[in-house]
Amino acid sequence: MRSRLLAFGVLLGLTCMGTIRAEERATVPVASLRDSLGRLKMGNDRFVRNISAPMSLSVNTRMALAKEQKPFAMVLSCADSRVPPEHIFNVGLGDLFVVRAAGEVVDRSIMASLEYGAQHLHVPLMVVLGHESCGAVKAAVDDTTLDGPNLAFMLKAIKAARGRSAADQKDLRTAILGNVEQVINDALTGSEILRLAVQSGSLRVVGGYYELSSGRVLFSEPITSVPSASARK
Repeated sequence: MRSRLLAFGVLLGLTCMGTIRAEERATVPVASLRDSLGRLKMGNDRFVRNISAPMSLSVNTRMALAKEQKPFAMVLSCADSRVPPEHIFNVGLGDLFVVRAAGEVVDRSIMASLEYGAQHLHVPLMVVLGHESCGAVKAAVDDTTLDGPNLAFMLKAIKAARGRSAADQKDLRTAILGNVEQVINDALTGSEILRLAVQSGSLRVVGGYYELSSGRVLFSEPITSVPSASARK
């Protein structure tokens, strides 16, 4: 049985969870924990209003980034071609650590990427971003049969998040939101590194829902509790 983690809606507050360990404060400033989500929201607002700020792609920018990267957030999003996180949040090169997979489904490679972002890059915010009209989730809702064991793995993972009632099971938006919640649940129950980061306060985790037409991202409330490994579905 999976744990209920998220309440979706427009996130109004930016309250940090937990306490940052003393040895982490040098690499994860408290201000970055508080401001990362606000920066994403402001960038998305510019995108929605068609006033996106230009981002430098110059050789000087590329040369500076060749030395190191310091992304302020990581985004696990669907591989859908209509969902480019850097454009949606109006950020530039080196700003986001982006991991993409159809339906945001977590496997070992995805998990390792998220752990790298949290542990080695000290990224203070992780967003799991679902989106309107997700084809992967729709295939799961419609019980579509896709050939191949890897596609079957994807559908099985998404189906784990389907609502309990018949109405929930057929409502695509509800299924997409449920899948975002399940992905976060899978990531936190499957990774001690991510759980400890959330518990210490060095990592915040939120869900997001991207509206294709409007361009708006709706955010969930931040995670307030961390499931144990025994909470796996």
